Amino acid sequence: MSERSVVATLEELSASIPWDRAAEWDVSGLTLGDPHRTVRTAAVCHEVTASVLGVLEQEPVDLLITYHPLLFRPVRSLLAGPGPEGLAFRLIRMGVALAVAHTAFDVCPGGAADALADALGLGNVAGFGAMETSSQIKVVTFVPSESTEEVAEAMAGAGGGRIGQYRGCSYRSEGVGAFLAEDGTDPAVGEVGEANRVAEVRLEMIAPASRKDALATALVAAHPYEEAAYDIYPVSANLPLLGRVGTPSAPVSGLDFCERVAEALDVDAVRCRGVDEGPVGTVAVLPGAGGSLLSEGASAGADLVVTGDVSHHQMAQASHLGVGVIDPGHAPTEAPGVARLAELVGKVVPRTVDLSGLRPGPEVRVRRR
Repeated sequence: MSERSVVATLEELSASIPWDRAAEWDVSGLTLGDPHRTVRTAAVCHEVTASVLGVLEQEPVDLLITYHPLLFRPVRSLLAGPGPEGLAFRLIRMGVALAVAHTAFDVCPGGAADALADALGLGNVAGFGAMETSSQIKVVTFVPSESTEEVAEAMAGAGGGRIGQYRGCSYRSEGVGAFLAEDGTDPAVGEVGEANRVAEVRLEMIAPASRKDALATALVAAHPYEEAAYDIYPVSANLPLLGRVGTPSAPVSGLDFCERVAEALDVDAVRCRGVDEGPVGTVAVLPGAGGSLLSEGASAGADLVVTGDVSHHQMAQASHLGVGVIDPGHAPTEAPGVARLAELVGKVVPRTVDLSGLRPGPEVRVRRR
């Protein structure tokens, strides 16, 4: 295997894990470590714990890719000791770079949501539950025909023009630009003091919202005009979808499907409401805490929703919506996705330590004696 840096490794993985598609509130991508460190070995885990770092102290790696963020909120210090800050301190001391998948991996084809649907044996799977805000923008500029390629290449080099596994994507349409250059200007085309008409190309390119400033800077630097005209729009179409909806491969009752969920996700029990011996028609699944999207699941045609961390009030909402709920817990709904994440990373970094089986500590209920 040819050696590559951390950033090059993550770039290769971006075909399967679109880092820029994470929710705006989320933490994803490279969050800690040296971007230029050579990656010879990697590890994948559900979340960073003392147990995970204990393994890595015995089996050192260059890059750790975790599903859950370690540092979700800003911190004031990184000191040795317990808690997320202490774990981050240990990673720094070990020289391990840390990247986070989370919602970027939830939404992508073949990611955590699809893995959960597959684990529960669902077919005819489709997406639902668009993110509330767009993580993408469209940049539009107007360029003299002869400069179109130069500007397009600069925009692509700054992170624009990527759609899935396609690069250099843009839309171009011909038109006429009109302007009057005032005294003191030095127009690249046209004459000062005259009404000029110039053949131009409208150049449009999609980009991650996080690359907005870099893209604008590259566009202006490459543009031949003194004052480059460009617009930036949020993209509300094709928003990433957090959940999946599908149908069981064979007829099954609600209670039997509860058993299937518990077995597939390796939990001793599940919480449920509105589930009985009646047949299950359509099932919606959301890895992690998906209670806020119950109404979207119902709108997608589901009569049963499988997700974690469903609150009392969300359970009540489900009853009003006429949908059943199965809650096997937060981490168990993500476990199939973490296992798949380890498989994907292993294809890029063959020497990958699979720690997906080290789940966060289970939440248990103790029965009254």
